[in-house]
Amino acid sequence: MSNWIETQYLHLLEDILEKGVKKTDRTGTGTISLFGRQIRHNMKDGFPLLTTKKMAFKTMVTELLWFLRGDTNIKYLVDNNCHIWDGDAYKNYLKLTTDTEPLSQEEFINKIKQNEWGFAKTWGDLGPIYGKQWRSWKTYRKLPKDDYTTDYRENEPIDQIQNLIDELKTNPDSRRLMVSAWNVGELDQMVLPPCHTDFQFFTRELSWAERVNLVGYVKAEDIHEDWLEKNNVPTRAISLMWNQRSVDTFLGLPFNIASYGLLLEMIAKEVNMVPDELIGNLGDTHLYLNHIEQAKEQIGRKPFELPELRLRNYETLDELLNTTDSMNMIQLWRYDSHPTIKAPLSN
Repeated sequence: MSNWIETQYLHLLEDILEKGVKKTDRTGTGTISLFGRQIRHNMKDGFPLLTTKKMAFKTMVTELLWFLRGDTNIKYLVDNNCHIWDGDAYKNYLKLTTDTEPLSQEEFINKIKQNEWGFAKTWGDLGPIYGKQWRSWKTYRKLPKDDYTTDYRENEPIDQIQNLIDELKTNPDSRRLMVSAWNVGELDQMVLPPCHTDFQFFTRELSWAERVNLVGYVKAEDIHEDWLEKNNVPTRAISLMWNQRSVDTFLGLPFNIASYGLLLEMIAKEVNMVPDELIGNLGDTHLYLNHIEQAKEQIGRKPFELPELRLRNYETLDELLNTTDSMNMIQLWRYDSHPTIKAPLSN
């Protein structure tokens, strides 16, 4: 199978190195940046997990499950050995704590894990970031008080993920199959505004030949419309496009590609459609200055074939999220890769 997605990614690294402009940034690290790029992947070519460096697949899965659970506290991540958000939580702790001798980051994470005296509830929450916006977008309704003033009361929150699934099942040609994390009214409450701001789905009808090709163990001449319907063979293909305002191209983007590829697979399974295209629109696309040598090393490596993803043993997304065995329901097959390339994370 083709690994065109990784070829695009390596070309993007080269492009930044050749044409990127130096910029300052909030972390103080400094970047070289380009603006406005796009990557595309056909899901039939394999699961889009990069092979030119070993990727922490379970870490990526844990973060996505955390988003989909609507969680915003790092305790779930820490308990599942996922440390992507440790630095952001710790930075927020240092900003707000009144302790005369603040904890080290290692001590801080240990206390989150142990949850001494409700420590995780106090310091582990990151504000209304991705999971909150995806599953519980806050809304209000007007309550007129008199002729001149209006009061507001909190309404039922909006579950964008469930609304998306319902719409895909009932109105798959809708142009409103979107989920947003960019809640302008709550950005100041987040430890970090969303880097990937929103995503959109698109579906199309499968041709007769495409549907028949999905059935590999039956002779084509034995297949008819009633047989396809009886065996619940999908009638549609589904694509996902995400928008990203800020792209840490070396560390972050490989995770984003795989994470949205997994989300596309999960939603496709829920609504009985075939994963089609994965598209990423990239805004400020940058390499941190302390990632340049690592990027050059990765560019010199030849990609392997992409792995295969298998989703097992569940019918609905909620069933997956509510089980304690969710990691075993998401399995990666035939993943060959070059060794890990370590690089510092800028917070």
